[in-house]
Amino acid sequence: MSTVTTRPSAASSGPVPHIPQRISPLVTVQNGLQLTWRSVLKIKANPEEVFGLMLQPVMFVTLFVFVFGQAMMGDWQTYRDFLMPGIIAQSVIFATMGTGFSLSQDVEKGIFDRFRSLPIARSAPLIGAILGDLVRYAITVVMVLLVGLAIGFRPEGGVVGVLSAAALILLFAFALCWMSAFVGMLARTPMAVQSFAMILLFPLTFGSSAFVAPDDMPGWLAPIAANNPVTHVVDAMRALMIGGDVAAPVTWTLVWSVIITAIFFPLAVWAYRRRT
Repeated sequence: MSTVTTRPSAASSGPVPHIPQRISPLVTVQNGLQLTWRSVLKIKANPEEVFGLMLQPVMFVTLFVFVFGQAMMGDWQTYRDFLMPGIIAQSVIFATMGTGFSLSQDVEKGIFDRFRSLPIARSAPLIGAILGDLVRYAITVVMVLLVGLAIGFRPEGGVVGVLSAAALILLFAFALCWMSAFVGMLARTPMAVQSFAMILLFPLTFGSSAFVAPDDMPGWLAPIAANNPVTHVVDAMRALMIGGDVAAPVTWTLVWSVIITAIFFPLAVWAYRRRT
């Protein structure tokens, strides 16, 4: 007696989620905001990450202000006021490495394969991850400011100047996130992402006005540092927080943010679709 095996029809195999062929930009934004909340919850679920965001500013401020302050400007109080905007910028810029690292981890774990089975915009997980990381950067800004206030930093720009400076560095960090995401999608492992990101970000931060004025640098390095996008960000934050020319550095910061986003946003989306 032979048995005949019949394959279940599509109708009997259970409901299949309907994924529209084209998703409007508005729905894409909505999907991205929904997944932003997922990224925020990941921070809550990893308290050691928050601890790292708190410990790093304490370490950087302590090392640079109290170790190098006397040698750099004669007294650590003067160097503290000069340094604080640079430390905030450096801490946030270094934190953008986490975007590419986290995306690479999600790819390795197959998280994006699950997202592809959902009726959501293809780019929504990428948008959600980057918007969620802005919360981490905001925490970093607050922690650096608290450490600075604890050691006597008093920004002359007041609350408006501090908030404006914070908004400016978060905007610049948002642009750098797309570069980090692009690296995260190209590199094969999370450790490779970290290595490539350090190679890119170290020259940007230490070759800027964050720690030393470009005029005090060697002749060949000074013009490079003066035109470094991080220099424009730090100078703008310094002007907003402690006084100085605001218009030029703020304008350059906005220009650089647009340029970096325009270059790396499409590259990051292309690499994301190619990888996932």
